[in-house]
Amino acid sequence: MKRIVKLSSLVAVLVLATLTVQAQKFGYVNTAIILNDMPELKQAEANLKSYQTQLQKKGQSMLEELQTEYQAVQAKIQNGDLSPKQQESEAERLKAKETELGQYEQDMMQKIQEKRATELQPIYDKLNAAIESVAKENGFQFIFDEGVLLYKESSADVSAMVKSKLGL
Repeated sequence: MKRIVKLSSLVAVLVLATLTVQAQKFGYVNTAIILNDMPELKQAEANLKSYQTQLQKKGQSMLEELQTEYQAVQAKIQNGDLSPKQQESEAERLKAKETELGQYEQDMMQKIQEKRATELQPIYDKLNAAIESVAKENGFQFIFDEGVLLYKESSADVSAMVKSKLGL
C-alpha cells in the first residue's frame, strides 16, 4: 500500500512538473533590427557624430598649433637665434604641449563614450520597456534576443509586437 502511495505521488509530481514546463511561453526579438528602425537612434547617432567632429576639430587645431610652434623653434635653431639653454627650454615647452595634446585625445575618447551612453541609454530603456510590456501582455516568461539563439521557431518572434508597441 505504501508503495502505491509513493508511486502515485511520484507520478503526480512528474505530471505537474511537465505541465509547468509546457505552460511556459518563450519568445525572441531582434533588437538590432528594431533599434535600426527607431528614429531616436538615428538622431542620437547624428548628435554623436556632430559632437565627435567638434572635439576632433579642436584636437586638430591643437596639433596644427604644436606643429607651427615646432617649425618656428626649428627655424630659430637653424638661424642660431637660440642659445643651448633656450633650446632646452623650448624643447621642454613643446614636450609639455605634446603631453597636453595626448591628454586631450584621451579625454576626448572618454567624453565621446560618456556622450554615447547618455544619448543611447534612454533609447535602450524605451526598447526594454516595450519588450517587457509585450512579454506581460502576451504571457511570455522569457524573451531572448535573436543574436544569441541557436534555434528559433518563427511563431515565437515577437519583434512585430515590440515594433507595434514602439509605434514603428
